[in-house]
Amino acid sequence: MEILDMKRAAELIEKRSFAELKAALGEMMPADTAELFGELSEKGDSFSEKELTLMFRILPKDTAAEVFTFMDNDMQVTLINAFSDRELKAVLDELYLDDTVDIIEDMPANVVQRILKNADPEKRKQINELLKYPEDSAGSIMTTEYVYFRRDDTVFEAMERIRAVGIVKETVYTCYVTDRKRLIGSVSLLDLVVADDDELIENVMDSNVLSVPVHEDRESVANLFSKHDLAAVPVVDNEERIVGIITFDDIMDVMREENAEDIARMSAISPYEEGYFKTGVFRHAGNRIVWLLVLMLSATITGFITGQFEAQIAAVPLLVAFLPMLTGTGGNCGSQSSSMVIQGMAVDEIRPKDFFAVILKELGIAGICSTALAAVNFIRIMIFYHDPVIAGIVSVTLIGTMVLANLLGCVLPMAAKKLKADPAIMSAPLLSTIVDSFSTLLYFSIAMAVLK
Repeated sequence: MEILDMKRAAELIEKRSFAELKAALGEMMPADTAELFGELSEKGDSFSEKELTLMFRILPKDTAAEVFTFMDNDMQVTLINAFSDRELKAVLDELYLDDTVDIIEDMPANVVQRILKNADPEKRKQINELLKYPEDSAGSIMTTEYVYFRRDDTVFEAMERIRAVGIVKETVYTCYVTDRKRLIGSVSLLDLVVADDDELIENVMDSNVLSVPVHEDRESVANLFSKHDLAAVPVVDNEERIVGIITFDDIMDVMREENAEDIARMSAISPYEEGYFKTGVFRHAGNRIVWLLVLMLSATITGFITGQFEAQIAAVPLLVAFLPMLTGTGGNCGSQSSSMVIQGMAVDEIRPKDFFAVILKELGIAGICSTALAAVNFIRIMIFYHDPVIAGIVSVTLIGTMVLANLLGCVLPMAAKKLKADPAIMSAPLLSTIVDSFSTLLYFSIAMAVLK
């Protein structure tokens, strides 16, 4: 069968070849189908909302809900507004609970009301419970659709339960064992398949099961998944009762969002949830201008410091020629240090207890790198300017600048983490501005002491 692209889909819709379109859509992966919808919606007037809705309606029933979860927020709102109550209920019935909650969190109030209105009472109750959890907590990304057994169930009874309810659960590969709702163990589908039918679950389960508190930060949960290669993890309340599970697909979304947020902050941009093209020019400007103003005004400190040494500059104009090199090298050095520390903290390799160990390591790195660069710089100045005094001043300043930059690069992100702030804010732009001021002050102070 031919690959269905945007042009071919538009042709089939125009020709009203719905049987062929349905067959082609049935061959596609849900994520690819959702991407196709997005491309068609961008065509605007040439492909109307009516046609998009018609195309969704002819999707195979067993994949329609899954395709819906991969769509962007605008496309989902468009379809929901076009759905009848019956169609909306049919989609909601097929969605996993955590996917429904994710969709609701990004919807306008009138759309949320319509979704809740068409959800069955039990699902509506569960949705409202999940929406109460803080946005960045484990509870906000968990699902209550998991398979659990009692300790005195047999393997046969467990397999029968999986056959009965597994189709509507998030995963059946890992199931959980409870005693009056308290989590006491886990059992994999493989364990059940290879065990005897009359074996008790208590004898098959693994009692050493990892879990996370319901209010645990979701970034910490992501680190747990990465460290232990988990497919799912149970979420428990204060009394160790299981209230839901988090699966790897939800954690992948968390990792992507956290990485995007960190990259934005490391570039001195306020993070935003929409994509690049869906964010307006004024919104983009607003996200950037605050930090640009802060950095611009803070850079005046460097100018002020330079102004205090006008006499030394007038006496030895050559000093100014090396200032950009010193500030630039210091900024680059600090950025390298902060990037490594921020990355280490993100994957939980560097922790608060490692504070002094990190400082010692960065001092060693700075000592080696600065000595090498200072030696090369001394030789360069001697070759071009034949001035050992200036060469010495610049080289000593370079060593001091790089040592200071490395220290700030590791200390500032760790301090931010300790103060419950995002370490990414102590990244390249802000760090470079701080290092510029310190390196300028150090440079002219050494020059004044030597050349007086």
